Amino acid sequence: MVVTKASSIFSAISPGQPAGKRPGRFQWGLLAVGVLGFCVPLMAAVLPEDRADFLYHSYSGGGLVVNGPSILARKKIGKSVSMWGKYYVDSLTSATIDVVSAASEYHEERIEKSVGVDYLHDKSTLSLGYTNSAENDFVANTVNFGISHSLFGDLTTVSLGYTRGLDDVTSSVDPNFSESAERSKYRLGISQVLTKNMLMGMTFETVTDEGHLESPYRRVRFLDTSAATGVAYQGEEYPETRTSHALSISALYYLPYRAAIKAETRLFTDTWGVNASMYELGYVHPWKQHWIFELRYRAYQQDQADFYSDMFNRISEFNYHARDKELSTLNTSSIGLGASYEFGDKSWRFIDKGSVNLMYDRYQIDYLNFRNELAEGYAPGTEPMYSQTADVVRFFVSLWY
Repeated sequence: MVVTKASSIFSAISPGQPAGKRPGRFQWGLLAVGVLGFCVPLMAAVLPEDRADFLYHSYSGGGLVVNGPSILARKKIGKSVSMWGKYYVDSLTSATIDVVSAASEYHEERIEKSVGVDYLHDKSTLSLGYTNSAENDFVANTVNFGISHSLFGDLTTVSLGYTRGLDDVTSSVDPNFSESAERSKYRLGISQVLTKNMLMGMTFETVTDEGHLESPYRRVRFLDTSAATGVAYQGEEYPETRTSHALSISALYYLPYRAAIKAETRLFTDTWGVNASMYELGYVHPWKQHWIFELRYRAYQQDQADFYSDMFNRISEFNYHARDKELSTLNTSSIGLGASYEFGDKSWRFIDKGSVNLMYDRYQIDYLNFRNELAEGYAPGTEPMYSQTADVVRFFVSLWY
């Protein structure tokens, strides 16, 4: 999302995903849960297990610090219905290069509340969810609906989804500023057991955005000989519509000694001229009875939006203008480590089992046509290209009951 500052950085607890299994023998379900970050769905039409997750997340990079807790709980009602609810907090402290070049450091908090229900009928599962996300200058309400159906002896699962979002955008520096945006997402997915050791999944998504899509705070810079520094600023102006398409293909291969390899690729394109691709390779290794370790590498690259420029030649040079570094040409690579320890048994009061999980990712982001305007000793427009590193840590405890 263009407007929200960090609303989608963390998603370790994913409602709607099935719970894991015991580690005594390999289970596809264990790979599918957020513990290991894998997203290929389970094949059989079953309701998720009763489960609670307690998460603490932290992001630090490029002058932006985000952290906070999250709680997810899920409970079955009868044999056909499963209810869930989630509470998620992002506490932001920002002095990124976007902010310090046009304004001062800010502190704010985003609170996200979600509820949902899954209904199982024969081989089909229907899902309905609602999410409210609120910051001091941004409120988003989202409703999503999904249906999945198992075929051919549960070897194939087809899923359809629709999400509708309504955003209210205001400004903490301009009390008269009030805009809105609407979003629709359509999703088609299929997962298939190819062999007894291999599972593949494919998802296609189309998203349409309409309304106020730029930040009310960010500015573009342009050459101005009347200014003392030779540079002046004006607000961003984006098109009011955007349509994007994304295709992802992923695969899990189960090795004989209970380990697994994951590969995933994702291609993205939109009507703003942004084209992107992502490739990820991961390895999961169980150790003894209770431990699971994971290693993963991800590479991402994208082209700039048609109306992006690091420096414009004059004010309002074009109808649309942007200097959001996330719309520039950039490359990102990351390496991640994860560890999970499962404990308990059904004799431990009402808890069937639990797990303790720690995940760490290190990101390197290189912007290829976004310059570090804070660098000293350079003429405007000739500063070195900007780059940053980021650290993401997620620690969470899961309980099955």
